[in-house]
Amino acid sequence: MTKLLDFWAPWCGPCQMMNPVIEELEKELAGKVEIEKINVDEKAEEAARYGVMSIPTYVVLKDGKEVGRKIGVTSKEDLLKLLQS
Repeated sequence: MTKLLDFWAPWCGPCQMMNPVIEELEKELAGKVEIEKINVDEKAEEAARYGVMSIPTYVVLKDGKEVGRKIGVTSKEDLLKLLQS
């Protein structure tokens, strides 16, 4: 199964702008893609494990391996393309 990791923080303006996009993807891709939101303030060790330096960062995993990454505000279309790679 494909998984999208969404690294974010409550104080991050761009992260807040991306929230509606991520929610749309969750609805559209239900059952196909698992989306996990990771608050970097609460899970700093997980952010460090993936080498996340700025947020928002989106990491795509397939079978536990990273196959794609986007940093910053990203269009829904670009995230969909990333998920299909």
